[in-house]
Amino acid sequence: MSTPMKRWQRKGTVIMAAVLFGIAAFATTTRTWLNVQLPRTAVQTPDLAVSGSDAATAVTAFAVVAITAGLAASIAGPVARWIVSVILLISGVGVAAASYTVIADPEQGAAGAIGQAIGVSGATGTVVTLTALPWAALVSGILIAITGVWLAVASRGWKSSRRYAPSTAAAPAAATASTDTAGTPSASASTKGTEAGAASAEEDNGPEPIDDIDSWDRLTRGDDPTNYR
Repeated sequence: MSTPMKRWQRKGTVIMAAVLFGIAAFATTTRTWLNVQLPRTAVQTPDLAVSGSDAATAVTAFAVVAITAGLAASIAGPVARWIVSVILLISGVGVAAASYTVIADPEQGAAGAIGQAIGVSGATGTVVTLTALPWAALVSGILIAITGVWLAVASRGWKSSRRYAPSTAAAPAAATASTDTAGTPSASASTKGTEAGAASAEEDNGPEPIDDIDSWDRLTRGDDPTNYR
């Protein structure tokens, strides 16, 4: 009797965790990561809100890769699951590293948005503050990387899918057919013999009288419809 699989080893649990962590990292990039206060003499609207997709574009890309890899693990074979585990690990590290870069240097993360607003990437008096979302992305990246290791460990107990395995139901039928061929004549052979005998008897006795429809058919073929004997 096989040992029941623990909850943390279940395929659905691991895959759901990988996908949810990837979605969490992606969701943070749609919100504001940086609040920028520009010098009031530089622009009429000095406040800017920089989203995560602008501050750290790599986070968005790595998050999408993590989601795709998590979904692919549900149909992957034993070897492919190891590849998916490595992809998740790399994606998680990429999300965490890109998030930490913005946390360590917020001004650099906001440089692009500042340049579009005032024409230069840096200006005296600019104040950039972080929101909580870069930290959330950092945590999500760490969890994605951990999920990659988790997948590599838990998937060793997963069974391979047999959904597309060839069916063996046709084997008994094939064996029966071969037995009929090697042994006694089959029912189809007997039927064919009976039909052949009936056809021979019909040829000896001559053709049956024909009706009007048969006459037209024979006339269409160029035969004499009156000569049916």
